[in-house]
Amino acid sequence: MAYSIAKNEMIDYPPDELKNFQVIAYEWIDNLNFTLAPDECLENPEPYVQLVKELFLENEWQGDGDIRLMWIPPFCLPCDETQWRYTKGVVIWHTKQISDGTSWLLIPKEIADMKLPFC
Repeated sequence: MAYSIAKNEMIDYPPDELKNFQVIAYEWIDNLNFTLAPDECLENPEPYVQLVKELFLENEWQGDGDIRLMWIPPFCLPCDETQWRYTKGVVIWHTKQISDGTSWLLIPKEIADMKLPFC
């Protein structure tokens, strides 16, 4: 089998670090087949999920939809020093609001503030 980062190594920060992330609302994320449940990657996901929900609610999320994880590979990041800081990619917290299909994303601020284009 080819080498892969273990799921339990994808999130290497404590729950409070999520306060340094940015919430973004986005339309048209319609393929959720590649998302992961937080309990697949964290031994105790509840403190993370609770904080993610609070941050989404503070930004007008209506409270419906499942909290999931999306992994963004480093080649999808801008071609600068960012790729070298995030060699394992970036995990984005996500929910898709059932009532209107809006996706809510919780992204590290450094990534959220980046300018396009990507490579």
